[in-house]
Amino acid sequence: MAEPRDDSLMNRFDDFGLRRFKARDAVVSVLLVAALLVLFAGHSVLKAGDEMNPGIGRAIVVAVGHPSSWIAGQLPLASAAHTTTAFLNPEPALSGPGFAAVTRGAQASTVTPAAFPPATIGARAPPKVALHTLLVTGDSMSEPLDSDLAGDLIPKGVHVVQDPHIGTGISTTFIVNWAQLSAYQVKRYHPDAIVVFIGANDGFPMSGPSGQQVSCCDAQWAAIYANRVRQMANTYRQDGAAHVYWLTLPTPRDAARARISRVVNAAIEVGVQPWAAQVSVIDTVPIFTPGGVYRDAMKIDGVETIVRESDGIHLNAAGSALLAQTVLAAVRRDFTD
Repeated sequence: MAEPRDDSLMNRFDDFGLRRFKARDAVVSVLLVAALLVLFAGHSVLKAGDEMNPGIGRAIVVAVGHPSSWIAGQLPLASAAHTTTAFLNPEPALSGPGFAAVTRGAQASTVTPAAFPPATIGARAPPKVALHTLLVTGDSMSEPLDSDLAGDLIPKGVHVVQDPHIGTGISTTFIVNWAQLSAYQVKRYHPDAIVVFIGANDGFPMSGPSGQQVSCCDAQWAAIYANRVRQMANTYRQDGAAHVYWLTLPTPRDAARARISRVVNAAIEVGVQPWAAQVSVIDTVPIFTPGGVYRDAMKIDGVETIVRESDGIHLNAAGSALLAQTVLAAVRRDFTD
Protein backbone atom coordinates (compact mmCIF):
# COMPACT_ATOMS: atom_id res chain seq x y z
CA MET A 1 0.00 0.00 0.00
CA ALA A 2 1.40 3.36 -1.03
CA GLU A 3 2.45 5.69 1.73
CA PRO A 4 0.20 8.73 2.16
CA ARG A 5 1.49 11.84 0.42
CA ASP A 6 2.93 14.53 2.64
CA ASP A 7 1.90 17.93 1.24
CA SER A 8 3.17 19.94 4.20
CA LEU A 9 6.55 20.50 2.52
CA MET A 10 8.13 20.63 5.97
CA ASN A 11 10.91 18.33 4.70
CA ARG A 12 12.05 20.98 2.22
CA PHE A 13 14.45 22.34 4.82
CA ASP A 14 16.10 18.94 5.17
CA ASP A 15 16.18 18.29 1.42
CA PHE A 16 18.11 21.48 0.72
CA GLY A 17 20.17 21.51 3.88
CA LEU A 18 18.46 24.60 5.21
CA ARG A 19 18.31 25.53 8.85
CA ARG A 20 15.05 25.23 10.71
CA PHE A 21 14.15 28.10 13.03
CA LYS A 22 12.30 27.68 16.30
CA ALA A 23 9.58 29.85 17.78
CA ARG A 24 12.21 31.12 20.20
CA ASP A 25 14.19 32.50 17.25
CA ALA A 26 11.14 34.45 16.07
CA VAL A 27 10.65 35.94 19.54
CA VAL A 28 14.33 36.95 19.70
CA SER A 29 14.06 38.56 16.24
CA VAL A 30 10.98 40.55 17.25
CA LEU A 31 12.67 41.74 20.45
CA LEU A 32 15.80 42.73 18.50
CA VAL A 33 13.76 44.74 15.99
CA ALA A 34 11.83 46.38 18.84
CA ALA A 35 15.10 47.35 20.54
CA LEU A 36 16.45 48.86 17.32
CA LEU A 37 13.18 50.77 16.86
CA VAL A 38 13.52 52.26 20.34
CA LEU A 39 17.17 53.22 19.78
CA PHE A 40 16.80 54.69 16.30
CA ALA A 41 13.17 55.89 16.23
CA GLY A 42 11.92 55.95 19.79
CA HIS A 43 10.13 59.26 19.25
CA SER A 44 7.98 57.69 16.51
CA VAL A 45 6.37 55.30 18.99
CA LEU A 46 5.01 58.17 21.07
CA LYS A 47 3.95 60.08 17.96
CA ALA A 48 2.09 57.03 16.64
CA GLY A 49 0.30 56.70 19.97
CA ASP A 50 -0.69 60.35 19.95
CA GLU A 51 -2.30 59.88 16.54
CA MET A 52 -4.37 56.84 17.57
CA ASN A 53 -8.01 57.00 18.58
CA PRO A 54 -8.70 57.02 22.34
CA GLY A 55 -8.85 53.56 23.89
CA ILE A 56 -6.82 50.86 25.58
CA GLY A 57 -4.66 50.37 22.48
CA ARG A 58 -3.66 54.04 22.46
CA ALA A 59 -3.02 53.99 26.20
CA ILE A 60 -0.64 51.03 25.84
CA VAL A 61 1.27 52.56 22.91
CA VAL A 62 1.58 55.92 24.68
CA ALA A 63 2.73 54.20 27.87
CA VAL A 64 5.47 52.44 25.90
CA GLY A 65 6.17 55.56 23.85
CA HIS A 66 7.15 57.81 26.75
CA PRO A 67 10.16 55.73 27.93
CA SER A 68 11.17 54.84 24.36
CA SER A 69 11.10 58.52 23.42
CA TRP A 70 13.22 59.38 26.46
CA ILE A 71 15.77 56.66 25.64
CA ALA A 72 16.03 57.81 22.02
CA GLY A 73 16.48 61.38 23.19
CA GLN A 74 19.53 60.44 25.27
CA LEU A 75 21.34 58.87 22.30
CA PRO A 76 22.60 60.31 18.99
CA LEU A 77 21.38 57.33 16.97
CA ALA A 78 18.05 58.85 15.89
CA SER A 79 19.80 61.94 14.53
CA ALA A 80 22.39 59.79 12.74
CA ALA A 81 19.68 57.64 11.16
CA HIS A 82 17.76 60.72 10.08
CA THR A 83 20.86 62.17 8.44
CA THR A 84 21.81 58.87 6.77
CA THR A 85 18.34 58.33 5.26
CA ALA A 86 17.64 61.97 4.40
CA PHE A 87 17.99 61.20 0.68
CA LEU A 88 14.82 59.08 0.92
CA ASN A 89 12.73 62.11 1.94
CA PRO A 90 10.03 62.72 -0.71
CA GLU A 91 9.91 66.43 0.15
CA PRO A 92 11.59 68.87 -2.28
CA ALA A 93 15.14 69.99 -1.63
CA LEU A 94 14.80 73.22 0.32
CA SER A 95 17.31 75.91 1.18
CA GLY A 96 17.38 79.36 2.69
CA PRO A 97 16.59 80.58 6.20
CA GLY A 98 14.24 78.61 8.41
CA PHE A 99 12.04 80.06 11.10
CA ALA A 100 13.47 83.24 12.58
CA ALA A 101 14.41 83.03 16.23
CA VAL A 102 12.09 84.89 18.57
CA THR A 103 14.03 87.31 20.76
CA ARG A 104 12.85 88.30 24.19
CA GLY A 105 11.45 91.83 24.34
CA ALA A 106 11.33 92.26 20.57
CA GLN A 107 9.86 95.56 19.45
CA ALA A 108 6.45 95.50 17.81
CA SER A 109 6.44 96.10 14.07
CA THR A 110 5.18 99.38 12.68
CA VAL A 111 1.49 99.27 11.81
CA THR A 112 0.84 99.63 8.09
CA PRO A 113 -2.35 100.11 6.02
CA ALA A 114 -2.22 96.38 5.26
CA ALA A 115 -3.52 95.76 8.79
CA PHE A 116 -6.94 97.20 7.95
CA PRO A 117 -9.40 95.32 5.74
CA PRO A 118 -11.44 98.01 3.92
CA ALA A 119 -14.72 96.89 5.49
CA THR A 120 -13.43 97.49 9.02
CA ILE A 121 -12.86 101.20 8.37
CA GLY A 122 -15.74 101.82 5.99
CA ALA A 123 -13.49 102.09 2.94
CA ARG A 124 -14.34 100.88 -0.53
CA ALA A 125 -13.04 97.43 -1.41
CA PRO A 126 -10.39 97.38 -4.12
CA PRO A 127 -11.52 96.15 -7.55
CA LYS A 128 -11.45 92.41 -8.07
CA VAL A 129 -8.63 90.96 -10.11
CA ALA A 130 -8.42 87.77 -12.14
CA LEU A 131 -7.42 84.61 -10.33
CA HIS A 132 -4.82 82.74 -12.36
CA THR A 133 -3.13 80.44 -9.83
CA LEU A 134 -4.44 79.13 -6.51
CA LEU A 135 -2.15 77.19 -4.17
CA VAL A 136 -3.83 74.85 -1.67
CA THR A 137 -1.37 73.59 0.92
CA GLY A 138 -0.97 72.39 4.49
CA ASP A 139 -0.92 69.01 6.18
CA SER A 140 -3.46 66.20 5.74
CA MET A 141 -6.24 68.63 6.72
CA SER A 142 -5.88 70.18 3.25
CA GLU A 143 -7.15 66.93 1.71
CA PRO A 144 -9.67 66.50 0.08
CA LEU A 145 -10.28 70.26 0.26
CA ASP A 146 -7.64 70.78 -2.43
CA SER A 147 -9.51 68.44 -4.78
CA ASP A 148 -12.85 70.11 -4.04
CA LEU A 149 -11.44 73.55 -4.87
CA ALA A 150 -9.70 72.21 -7.97
CA GLY A 151 -12.91 70.60 -9.19
CA ASP A 152 -14.69 73.94 -9.05
CA LEU A 153 -11.97 76.25 -10.33
CA ILE A 154 -10.02 74.27 -12.95
CA PRO A 155 -12.97 74.18 -15.40
CA LYS A 156 -13.01 77.99 -15.12
CA GLY A 157 -9.42 78.29 -16.24
CA VAL A 158 -7.75 78.64 -12.83
CA HIS A 159 -4.50 76.76 -12.26
CA VAL A 160 -4.94 75.01 -8.91
CA VAL A 161 -1.76 73.71 -7.28
CA GLN A 162 -2.56 70.90 -4.84
CA ASP A 163 0.43 70.66 -2.52
CA PRO A 164 -0.39 68.89 0.78
CA HIS A 165 2.48 67.66 2.95
CA ILE A 166 1.21 64.81 5.09
CA GLY A 167 2.46 64.47 8.65
CA THR A 168 4.11 67.89 8.76
CA GLY A 169 3.56 70.78 11.15
CA ILE A 170 4.66 74.30 11.92
CA SER A 171 5.96 73.39 15.38
CA THR A 172 8.28 70.70 13.99
CA THR A 173 10.82 70.75 11.18
CA PHE A 174 11.48 66.98 11.30
CA ILE A 175 9.92 66.28 7.89
CA VAL A 176 9.90 69.73 6.35
CA ASN A 177 10.64 73.27 7.47
CA TRP A 178 7.59 75.32 6.53
CA ALA A 179 9.55 78.57 6.53
CA GLN A 180 11.63 77.16 3.70
CA LEU A 181 8.76 75.32 2.05
CA SER A 182 6.55 78.41 1.84
CA ALA A 183 9.39 80.35 0.19
CA TYR A 184 9.92 77.46 -2.24
CA GLN A 185 6.21 77.33 -3.12
CA VAL A 186 6.03 81.07 -3.78
CA LYS A 187 9.15 81.00 -5.93
CA ARG A 188 7.95 78.01 -7.94
CA TYR A 189 4.24 78.72 -8.40
CA HIS A 190 3.82 82.50 -7.94
CA PRO A 191 0.23 82.00 -6.70
CA ASP A 192 -2.31 84.83 -6.70
CA ALA A 193 -4.13 83.21 -3.78
CA ILE A 194 -3.07 80.67 -1.17
CA VAL A 195 -5.28 78.46 1.00
CA VAL A 196 -3.48 77.14 4.10
CA PHE A 197 -4.96 74.39 6.28
CA ILE A 198 -2.46 73.01 8.78
CA GLY A 199 -2.06 72.23 12.47
CA ALA A 200 -3.37 68.69 13.03
CA ASN A 201 0.17 67.42 13.78
CA ASP A 202 1.28 70.35 15.91
CA GLY A 203 2.00 70.48 19.62
CA PHE A 204 5.74 69.75 19.54
CA PRO A 205 8.20 71.65 21.78
CA MET A 206 9.85 74.64 20.10
CA SER A 207 12.93 76.70 20.86
CA GLY A 208 12.27 79.74 23.02
CA PRO A 209 14.03 83.13 23.14
CA SER A 210 16.96 81.74 25.14
CA GLY A 211 17.23 78.56 23.12
CA GLN A 212 15.37 76.49 25.69
CA GLN A 213 12.68 74.03 24.63
CA VAL A 214 9.17 75.34 25.27
CA SER A 215 6.47 72.70 25.58
CA CYS A 216 2.92 73.15 24.38
CA CYS A 217 0.64 74.88 25.18
CA ASP A 218 1.17 78.00 27.31
CA ALA A 219 1.33 81.61 26.16
CA GLN A 220 5.06 81.39 25.41
CA TRP A 221 4.52 78.40 23.12
CA ALA A 222 1.60 80.20 21.45
CA ALA A 223 3.80 83.26 20.87
CA ILE A 224 6.50 81.18 19.18
CA TYR A 225 3.89 79.45 17.02
CA ALA A 226 2.26 82.79 16.12
CA ASN A 227 5.62 84.18 15.01
CA ARG A 228 6.13 81.16 12.75
CA VAL A 229 2.66 81.69 11.29
CA ARG A 230 3.52 85.35 10.79
CA GLN A 231 6.71 84.50 8.92
CA MET A 232 4.86 82.10 6.61
CA ALA A 233 1.96 84.52 6.05
CA ASN A 234 4.38 87.28 5.13
CA THR A 235 6.06 84.96 2.63
CA TYR A 236 2.78 83.87 1.07
CA ARG A 237 1.35 87.40 0.70
CA GLN A 238 4.33 88.33 -1.50
CA ASP A 239 4.49 91.99 -0.44
CA GLY A 240 0.75 92.37 -0.95
CA ALA A 241 0.67 90.82 -4.43
CA ALA A 242 -1.27 87.77 -3.22
CA HIS A 243 -4.13 87.02 -0.85
CA VAL A 244 -3.86 84.31 1.80
CA TYR A 245 -6.81 82.36 3.24
CA TRP A 246 -5.69 80.67 6.45
CA LEU A 247 -8.09 78.13 7.94
CA THR A 248 -8.36 77.39 11.65
CA LEU A 249 -8.75 73.83 12.92
CA PRO A 250 -12.20 72.43 13.69
CA THR A 251 -12.16 71.12 17.26
CA PRO A 252 -11.02 67.47 17.33
CA ARG A 253 -12.70 64.76 19.43
CA ASP A 254 -9.73 63.98 21.67
CA ALA A 255 -9.45 66.38 24.63
CA ALA A 256 -5.65 66.68 24.43
CA ARG A 257 -5.80 67.48 20.73
CA ALA A 258 -8.64 69.92 21.33
CA ARG A 259 -6.42 71.84 23.75
CA ILE A 260 -3.65 72.05 21.16
CA SER A 261 -6.02 73.13 18.38
CA ARG A 262 -7.44 75.90 20.56
CA VAL A 263 -3.95 77.35 21.09
CA VAL A 264 -3.02 76.87 17.41
CA ASN A 265 -6.16 78.74 16.34
CA ALA A 266 -5.48 81.59 18.75
CA ALA A 267 -1.91 81.83 17.45
CA ILE A 268 -3.13 81.97 13.85
CA GLU A 269 -5.40 84.92 14.65
CA VAL A 270 -2.55 86.82 16.31
CA GLY A 271 0.09 85.84 13.77
CA VAL A 272 -1.64 87.30 10.72
CA GLN A 273 -2.76 90.59 12.29
CA PRO A 274 -0.17 92.83 10.57
CA TRP A 275 -1.66 91.99 7.17
CA ALA A 276 -5.34 91.47 7.93
CA ALA A 277 -6.20 93.13 4.61
CA GLN A 278 -4.18 90.51 2.72
CA VAL A 279 -4.47 87.47 5.00
CA SER A 280 -8.01 86.33 5.77
CA VAL A 281 -8.65 83.87 8.59
CA ILE A 282 -11.48 81.46 7.81
CA ASP A 283 -12.66 80.13 11.17
CA THR A 284 -13.91 76.55 10.85
CA VAL A 285 -14.90 76.24 14.51
CA PRO A 286 -18.29 78.00 14.22
CA ILE A 287 -19.07 75.91 11.15
CA PHE A 288 -18.24 72.43 12.44
CA THR A 289 -17.79 72.68 16.22
CA PRO A 290 -19.72 75.70 17.58
CA GLY A 291 -18.41 76.72 20.97
CA GLY A 292 -15.48 74.35 20.54
CA VAL A 293 -17.74 71.32 21.17
CA TYR A 294 -16.94 68.34 18.98
CA ARG A 295 -19.64 66.77 16.86
CA ASP A 296 -19.52 64.04 14.22
CA ALA A 297 -22.57 65.25 12.30
CA MET A 298 -24.45 68.43 11.53
CA LYS A 299 -27.33 69.49 9.33
CA ILE A 300 -26.48 70.27 5.72
CA ASP A 301 -29.45 71.44 3.65
CA GLY A 302 -31.71 70.23 6.44
CA VAL A 303 -30.28 66.70 6.49
CA GLU A 304 -28.21 65.38 9.41
CA THR A 305 -24.88 64.56 7.78
CA ILE A 306 -21.64 63.08 9.13
CA VAL A 307 -18.86 65.57 8.45
CA ARG A 308 -15.85 64.08 10.27
CA GLU A 309 -13.65 61.06 9.65
CA SER A 310 -13.61 58.25 12.19
CA ASP A 311 -10.35 59.58 13.67
CA GLY A 312 -12.23 62.58 15.05
CA ILE A 313 -9.73 64.95 13.45
CA HIS A 314 -10.19 65.25 9.70
CA LEU A 315 -13.18 66.34 7.68
CA ASN A 316 -14.74 63.67 5.51
CA ALA A 317 -15.90 64.22 1.94
CA ALA A 318 -19.16 65.89 3.01
CA GLY A 319 -17.43 68.16 5.51
CA SER A 320 -14.72 69.10 3.05
CA ALA A 321 -17.28 69.90 0.34
CA LEU A 322 -19.09 72.19 2.76
CA LEU A 323 -15.86 73.94 3.73
CA ALA A 324 -14.91 74.32 0.07
CA GLN A 325 -18.02 76.40 -0.50
CA THR A 326 -17.04 78.71 2.36
CA VAL A 327 -13.52 79.08 0.98
CA LEU A 328 -14.77 79.71 -2.55
CA ALA A 329 -17.12 82.42 -1.29
CA ALA A 330 -14.18 84.16 0.39
CA VAL A 331 -12.00 83.85 -2.70
CA ARG A 332 -14.73 85.25 -4.93
CA ARG A 333 -14.99 88.34 -2.77
CA ASP A 334 -11.46 89.20 -3.87
CA PHE A 335 -11.05 87.62 -7.30
CA THR A 336 -12.90 87.03 -10.53
CA ASP A 337 -12.68 83.57 -12.08
